[in-house]
Amino acid sequence: MGIAFDYAPDRPEHIDAILNGLDRYNPETTSVFQDYVAQQCEDRTYDCYANLALLKLYQFNPHLTRDETTTNILVKALTVFPSPDFSLCLHLLPPHILNPPSSSASSRAVGDAPLSEAVQKLNVLNNLLSEANYKGFWSTLDSDDLYADLVADVSGFEELMRIRIAVTIGQSCREVERGVLEGWLQMRGQDFERFITDICGWGIDDTTGVKGTVVIPVNKENEAKGTVVRENVQFDQFAKIIHRAYEQPA
Repeated sequence: MGIAFDYAPDRPEHIDAILNGLDRYNPETTSVFQDYVAQQCEDRTYDCYANLALLKLYQFNPHLTRDETTTNILVKALTVFPSPDFSLCLHLLPPHILNPPSSSASSRAVGDAPLSEAVQKLNVLNNLLSEANYKGFWSTLDSDDLYADLVADVSGFEELMRIRIAVTIGQSCREVERGVLEGWLQMRGQDFERFITDICGWGIDDTTGVKGTVVIPVNKENEAKGTVVRENVQFDQFAKIIHRAYEQPA
């Protein structure tokens, strides 16, 4: 049996009590959820169910919305891709937030960027991750100071993203050229080698290619297996079709 959607191993008891009671829809609990989001950003935990509950409270009480908390929730959702959490969060935002910002927004200072612009920026990152364009993800992240401002509150954001990218690669590949993987993880030299061997548990074959090849151990996700599909169809099932073929037209 899979893990329940509303399960979070690090969820505090008082948050769990709110989520399972009527106080979940009480506007007075908004500040409690906001503090919990800040805690997730600091200690690298994640609770999608609680974050969605806060966004739902923002829907019912727009005057309580905090832009910084909303963007932090979206950034935290990026760190668990390829799960659909980011899209779930987007669907709880007001329509005017999802619209592209006006052209005048580009002249704003980083700290003055409207929420709609921040959401659009983060959505670009999410789309790049969904397309497995990891090199484009890193180059886009470094292309604008606004991105650095958006992810600043999330402790270890880049490290978390590298781990998620590595997990996805490990599920789909057996070998990757070192130069390509360096671009996907935006790491070079000893830092790259340490991450690959110590954290991922992969190996590096220096005898192949210009820079070598990263070898990923076989697992149930990246192992190629042939699938044989057998159709168990009885001849009697075609009796009506054959019978109609010999019927005389009226």
